[in-house]
Amino acid sequence: MSSRREFLTLSAGAATWLASAQAVAQSQDLAGLTLKKASDLIRTKAVSPVELTQACLARIEKYNSKLNAFITVTRDQALATAREMESEIQRGKWRGPLHGVPIALKDNIETAGIRSTGASELFKDRIPTEDAEVARRLKGAGAVLVGKLNLHEFAYGGTSNVTAFGTMHNPWALDHVPGGSSGGPGAAVAADLCYGALGTDTAGSVRMPSSHCGIVGLKPTYGRVSTRGVMVLSWTLDHVGPMCRTVEDVAVMMNVVAGYDEVEPTSTDIPVPDYTRALKMPVSKLRLGIVRRPFFDRLDPEVEKAVNAAIDVLQKMTAPAIDAELPKTGSPATIWGPEAYAYHLRWITESPAKYQPGTRAQLQRSADAKAWEYAQARRQVDLVRRQIKKTFLKVDVLIAPTMKTPAPLLSAPQNAIGANNNEVFDVFGLPSISLPCGFTRSGLPIGLQITAGHFAESNVLALAHAYEQATEWHKRKPSL
Repeated sequence: MSSRREFLTLSAGAATWLASAQAVAQSQDLAGLTLKKASDLIRTKAVSPVELTQACLARIEKYNSKLNAFITVTRDQALATAREMESEIQRGKWRGPLHGVPIALKDNIETAGIRSTGASELFKDRIPTEDAEVARRLKGAGAVLVGKLNLHEFAYGGTSNVTAFGTMHNPWALDHVPGGSSGGPGAAVAADLCYGALGTDTAGSVRMPSSHCGIVGLKPTYGRVSTRGVMVLSWTLDHVGPMCRTVEDVAVMMNVVAGYDEVEPTSTDIPVPDYTRALKMPVSKLRLGIVRRPFFDRLDPEVEKAVNAAIDVLQKMTAPAIDAELPKTGSPATIWGPEAYAYHLRWITESPAKYQPGTRAQLQRSADAKAWEYAQARRQVDLVRRQIKKTFLKVDVLIAPTMKTPAPLLSAPQNAIGANNNEVFDVFGLPSISLPCGFTRSGLPIGLQITAGHFAESNVLALAHAYEQATEWHKRKPSL
């Protein structure tokens, strides 16, 4: 009798364990969906927003301790929103493709009632009363916010290990940087902790972590997506853009966040197309411009091999490629330094010790910036944003490596973020995307960068999607 009771007890325990294991496996399967697939399942009621949110929260609980991607996890608010979105679905209301889909925001994007830190001790307890415009649009579209993501402090750097909330880790190799400054979004999306995220890009901070983490990240045209309510690094160069697993997912998010904001001075009043329709555009007539100098100079050999292979794929589906040259831009640091200092003036004067040493040093150096140098550099931006239009008389898209090297080790010097091919496109204000085009022998992702003329995001998305469909790189997942 005793042995029978023991058998039944063991059997019950095994059944409980099996059910638990199946629940974990199911949550991992659900969290691993693309944003578009998750959206389709919600709309057909095959899965609920609550189930998707629980799956992401389970992944965050399991893996965030390894990655340190999140500063704040909004578990209770997320589940409450998910239940509300589920109720709307049951009543026949559908807000669009982001309805009930869990996403996350870089923590320099302000959120009403949820602390927004900029990854700095200065703002560690700061709770805004208003949403940034992009957060407002995402909420209005029914997205479920599962948390705020870690970053290089105030987005002022590319290593993602200068932060008051601890170093971030690359999901493909935990001893390597995920890139910055949007390191938290890069790591979270790559590790299936959310279906998409918003990052910011002033000198490559969406595309750099997208390249290093093997995901897709789009920096839109300057003025295409409102920066109102985003902590300022540079009014002249700041952009906000989506970071997702596929080009299609990026297009879905762009349809929500793009558009004119009459309150934001940098916003441009130009009609927004349906970016998901761009994915069906034929690319056979697109003219490629390969930006050899300086983008291919001193490339890591594995990066060079992967990017050249990607160009071979592209040339089979487009018009013949030519070499392209870009106008000279000067150093954008001459602009972002003084503008960052102007934004931080009161705080860096009153509470300098609350900044990380590297950030503090950069801001304090900018106190001595010469007005004439800034004025000339700012004038140069206006000029080159007009001059670059001539480049697109001969080509439709520009092709280059996103980064010249794979993700460096965390132990590398602070300035070893990997040679950056990105910042020039912030100066030009052009739409530019990074997507996976290969991996190193050690398993680190390599990114391909595609850029088009002002407000020609459709060309970028069309060619990126065509390349993605012709290859398998986007299907790989890191093993955590």
